[in-house]
Order: sequence, then C-alpha cells, then structure tokens
Amino acid sequence: MTEVFSKAINNTISVDRIIANIKGKNKGASIVFFAGIHGNETAGVFALERVLKTIDPETIHGNIYGISGNLQALKSNQRFLDKDLNRIWTKEQLEALKSKDQFNIEELEQLEIFKLLQDIITTDSGPFYFIDFHTTSSKTLPFITINDALINRKFSKLFPVPIVLGIEEYLNGPLLSYINELGYVSLGFESGQHEEKEAIDNSISFIYQALVHAKIMDKETVPDFKKYHELLKSNSENLTEIFEVVYLHRLKEGDNFKMKEGFKSFQPVKKGTVLATSNGEDLECSRSARLFMPLYQKKGAEGFFIIRPIKPFFLKLSAILRYLKFDGLLVLLPGISWENNSKAALKVNLKVTKFFAKSIFHLLGYRNKRVDATHLLLYNRERASKIESYENEGWY
Repeated sequence: MTEVFSKAINNTISVDRIIANIKGKNKGASIVFFAGIHGNETAGVFALERVLKTIDPETIHGNIYGISGNLQALKSNQRFLDKDLNRIWTKEQLEALKSKDQFNIEELEQLEIFKLLQDIITTDSGPFYFIDFHTTSSKTLPFITINDALINRKFSKLFPVPIVLGIEEYLNGPLLSYINELGYVSLGFESGQHEEKEAIDNSISFIYQALVHAKIMDKETVPDFKKYHELLKSNSENLTEIFEVVYLHRLKEGDNFKMKEGFKSFQPVKKGTVLATSNGEDLECSRSARLFMPLYQKKGAEGFFIIRPIKPFFLKLSAILRYLKFDGLLVLLPGISWENNSKAALKVNLKVTKFFAKSIFHLLGYRNKRVDATHLLLYNRERASKIESYENEGWY
C-alpha cells in the first residue's frame, strides 16, 4: 500500500496499484480510470478512492478499473523521480524495455501498468474507455484533452467542459497517445489546480458522468447526476468550445524559465503580452489567443501553450472528409506516400509541405510527430480507431 496525501483536504489515504476493480453483474463496456501518473497530481486518486468504494456491483453494466499511476512519485508527492512517466509511452520505449535488465523508477512503474493494460484488453471484450486524471500548476477551468480522433471528439462532447485537441503534436510519449494508437476512446481530464479541493470535486463529477455516458451505470442510479453535470458546467464557466494547440514554448535543459505571476489556463492574451522570462529575456505572446497550461512548478518541460478555438464549420468538414477517407487521395500526389502498409502515417517530402498548409493535414486527422533531414511523418489516429466497437453506443 502507498500513502497519498492531499493538502487540499488535509487527508492521507492508502492505495494499491489497483484502487478498485468492480465487475458488474451485467454485461457492458469496460472503463479504465488512471490517476496519479504525475505524483504531485493527487485529486484523481482521492476522487476514485471515494467514488469506487461506494458503487454497488449490482448496478453496474460491465467493468470499472481505477488504477494508480506513479506510486513511488505519489508517495513523495513529486511529479516524477527519475523520468516523466507520462512522456515515455512510445513503441520504441516499450520495445527497449524488453532487452533491459536494469530499470529506473518510472520504467518499473511503466512495466506494471503496461502488463495491467494488456491483461484488461485481452481479458475484457469491450468497448473500452480510458480516462486519465490530471491537474495543473496554474489556475484553470476543468477541461478535456484528446488526441484528434472522431471517436474521442464525439464522446468528449458529452461533457460540459472545453476540449483541447492536437496536443499530441507537441508532446512525445503520453500514456493516452499510446492507447489512442491502439484505437480506443481515450481522453485526459484536467480537473483544476493541484492543491484545490475543487479539483477533487470536479473529478468526482466527471467519474459519475463518464460511467453514465459509457452506459456502465444508469442515470437513475446516480441520484446527484444533474448536480454533477451542473457543477462542471459552472466551474468551466459555460465554456464548451473545442480548441487546438497552435504553439508550445518548450523548455531546454538548463533554461532559467519563470512565468509571470497571475496567469491561468484559457485566459485571453493579446499579442505582445509578456508571459514569462527565460534566461533573462522577456517572452512575448506571438498572437492574440488564449493561454494554456502555464508552468508554475519546478518540474516540467512545457513552459506554456497557446490555443485557439476551432470554428464549427471546420469541425464538421473534417468529420465528413475523414468519413470519406479523403486522405487516401493524398498519396496520388508527388512526394507523399504511406509510411508502410498499415497506412497509419504519411511520409511527406519537406519540399511538398511548403505548398500545403498544416491545417489541411489537420482536417484529415494528421499530426506531425517526427522529422528527418528530408521527410516529415504525419500520424493519423482516425484509421486506427476501432469504430466498430462504438457504433452501437448511444453517443456515437
């Protein structure tokens, strides 16, 4: 058992890797909640422990899993100890673990979580839902982050909070990106600031809503369902737009970075606003947009993001183009080909990208993940999506 402390409610609880596993008496979906992938983000752990211990299996259709992330970091209340556990979920990293005989702390945590994940996917029949709880170092509205796949968009729109997509283009190795590559619904829920009680309350509300939307619990068995919906709606200030990330200020090792005080996520900022200092120089906002996840803690490699809303017309257009698999026509153009037979990524000559706006590839579900001297690889979550698993779900 690992002891986890919350400053927000001045309480300590003891949890195992599996906080709870509830096997319903009736068939249904499987939902997997992760919390504490970052050890200083405890709100989700407390929320899962509080909610899942009260649920009656007789009311459940399917299976519920509550999983603790970085147990050693949770014990120390640190984001991570050796390496960020939410930046190492790549196929290359997982393959490399097979040949290692010595592991750092986060690699040992990863091995346990990976085995558990494999066991769930191979044992349960699905459909599967994966939700990862986080909090931020800055003040923030509650919000959802997703990899840009339509199954993620559709499920996320059921919740009364803003949605931010495209973050996978700027981060390497998040757990949910790996799961999304497997084709399952996966979303992150950022419930608030690290040490705020509101972050726990938001997480509790989100858990109940996710269970109802995935048809694992009937709405009638959650007496306060409407209250939970209204709580998130109120705390997100009725902001339900879909945003995309357009810029990340990435920190280099040794950078002396400091955000200016008082900024919070989703705050509108004007072009020229000084957001932070880095190595003694002011960092100004390059455009009028919204600030996202400004860094107010020592550990972390992302200083701040800039986001902008996506117009509904382009969201609808992208859905139509993806349904028609319009991206298949791109390989008819010179300089563009499939990376391999799986058709999960486009290999694009850098000379060609000069003539294509990044937004064209985004419409079709492609996000830039790797560049070499001559080519760009654009990865697509859409073709990997196990749409057939969700077609009979009420929200699809």
